[in-house]
Amino acid sequence: MAHDPLAVFHAAVQASGATSSDFDLNPDVVLPLGRVLRPAAVLVVYKMLAGQPHLVLTKRSSALKHHPGQIAFPGGKRDDADTDISITALREAHEEIGLAPNEVEVLGQLPSHETVTGFAVTPVLGRMTCDFEPKAEQGEVSEVFSVPLQHVMNPQNFVIQSRRWRGNKRHYYTVPYGPYYIWGATACILRRMIG
Repeated sequence: MAHDPLAVFHAAVQASGATSSDFDLNPDVVLPLGRVLRPAAVLVVYKMLAGQPHLVLTKRSSALKHHPGQIAFPGGKRDDADTDISITALREAHEEIGLAPNEVEVLGQLPSHETVTGFAVTPVLGRMTCDFEPKAEQGEVSEVFSVPLQHVMNPQNFVIQSRRWRGNKRHYYTVPYGPYYIWGATACILRRMIG
């Protein structure tokens, strides 16, 4: 079944409700009151390949402090100079994969997602407006690849798995694709887009 990417993204923005977190599948976790989350953004952007929409993802460098080697959307923490959270997502995508801000049409955003590492990540949704050849920033990104939108919009491709983290069993979404193990915050954001 083919998906109209604009319809999918617009529907996700319209249906977006409350914030989410890495702890949503773990209701027994008690989060500390008064915790301060650092603002961040990711760019959930699609491009057309052979007539089909594909999402652009990265494999993070194994040398990074946060989420080394994991599959992620391009993005990062908000800088003081960023006038809004969309600017953060566009700036980070430019730095990480060479996607210029003027090559993206921003379609909206979803409510923030709290990560176990203390970030409030806002997914900014967009589409590429021209051909794009990625240029991975080697210090942060080891690979740039794409996944068919059809794959991640199928709820049957999502599995809830678990592992021990800080002494407790933690449950999380996964949506594997080929050799790529997409899980955690990235998979949770994708799962939210389905509704």
